[in-house]
Amino acid sequence: MATYNGEKYVREQIESILPQLGPHDELVIVDDASRDTTVAIIRALDDTRIVVHESPRNQGYVRAFERAISVARGDVIFLSDQDDIWRPGRVDRMVEALRDSLLVVSNFAAFGGSLTPVQARRLRGTTPRRWLANVFWVWTGLRPYYGCCMAFRRELVNQLLPFPAYVTETHDQWVGYVGNANRGVVHLTEDTIDRRVHASNASARGNRPVRVVLGARVAMARAAAEAMRRSRRRGRIRVAS
Repeated sequence: MATYNGEKYVREQIESILPQLGPHDELVIVDDASRDTTVAIIRALDDTRIVVHESPRNQGYVRAFERAISVARGDVIFLSDQDDIWRPGRVDRMVEALRDSLLVVSNFAAFGGSLTPVQARRLRGTTPRRWLANVFWVWTGLRPYYGCCMAFRRELVNQLLPFPAYVTETHDQWVGYVGNANRGVVHLTEDTIDRRVHASNASARGNRPVRVVLGARVAMARAAAEAMRRSRRRGRIRVAS
């Protein structure tokens, strides 16, 4: 989990996660130099499974997630925003989906506000054979790959890290590209989280200038190419049966 000035919702989110974790699991939280009481709220929960890393300066949520992935020790890694609510059974359902895949991406339900038509699009089922189509539709922004809906096996970390320096937003698309480049992605069509929609969401909302959109698309095209390059140079990851 990456946190930043999340005092309003972070406790509710964590309390939806902890009951789904086992005694040897961990909740790794990288706080991106919050200026409110976020860290104090987290520490007050007093659960030994929570591991907090405080960044000395704000670097943005992409670098916070990169660091969280780098220090996570589990065989399965979930990405989590600070303000959503995990549905009961989410962990078990997604771990089951990872038996034969490297990365699972689920759908979500939204509350607290309205989504744009693109954000409201839902994933359909897929197979590893459709990996190139997945990459294309993720790149266009029309296939919703949200980090808060992702879990992946540790084997993927070797190709995920380090994030390319030009990936300054949509780290979730980068994770999706790497998973698909290794032919290891499955879509879970059920909702596994309740995603809170509010004015402070990190995900871009509304219309952005054309130059900004084009710049983001170019960066993501580079990221897709880099994911394929890493899968070739470091060796495509095979899912153990």
